Amino acid sequence: MQLLLGFIFAVIIAFLAYKAKSLDISGAIAATVEGTLIFGLGGWTWAILLLAFFISSSALSKMFKARKKDLKEKFDKGSQRDAMQVIGNGGLAAIFAALNYFYPDALWTWLGFAAALAAVNADTWGTELGVLNPSRPRLITNLTQKVEKGTSGGISLVGTLAALAGAALIGLLAGIFTPNGSFLPIFVLVTFAGLTGALFDSYLGATIQAIYYCPVCRKETERHPEHLCGNQTEFKRGFRWLSNDWVNFGCAIVGVLVVLVF
Repeated sequence: MQLLLGFIFAVIIAFLAYKAKSLDISGAIAATVEGTLIFGLGGWTWAILLLAFFISSSALSKMFKARKKDLKEKFDKGSQRDAMQVIGNGGLAAIFAALNYFYPDALWTWLGFAAALAAVNADTWGTELGVLNPSRPRLITNLTQKVEKGTSGGISLVGTLAALAGAALIGLLAGIFTPNGSFLPIFVLVTFAGLTGALFDSYLGATIQAIYYCPVCRKETERHPEHLCGNQTEFKRGFRWLSNDWVNFGCAIVGVLVVLVF
């Protein structure tokens, strides 16, 4: 019965997100599957963390559109998430919700779930608010080279603080709704894991993520095979298979590893 209710709830949320243009058709289907696992196998407390991530990240993606419109050419995709984006951001969390069904009394499933969401939430907040920083960001690998706003691997004080806040939101909820354990240690651990995952995401973006180049606009971009201008983009660096969706998944993995190791 709980799984059925979880499916119904997930369908409703995915449909509303689709109507709000936060998800496309494939994203809505993927979100329904993930939501069913998390709502149905985890329960309402698990659903609260998922909704906190999804609602806050979707809202931030749509905020300050006028100030962020010139940065669309940098990013692989827009604010309307497809299936790969949904899986990259929430797939690992859904796995931990499923594991909770087999280990209902284990704290590590809750911690892994929370850390995965904290990491991707931190990354989203850092990206969406970091580009509003008045000065140019610096490359995370050396902290001295200034890069254009929206460049993969670029970080700023505003973006880092935003990432910390995004991680802290999930950490706060994880501490409040923890099935067992103390609030403060869980809050601190999940927040730290989330921020670490987001910084690792930036490191991958600066080193091995697939980055392309538009010879007409003379700008780097994550977009392929076409830039927003309509011209073909050329491969510049990184691993061709390592798209931003896989980088997001790696971000979540690092968050989980941090929380489980510590």
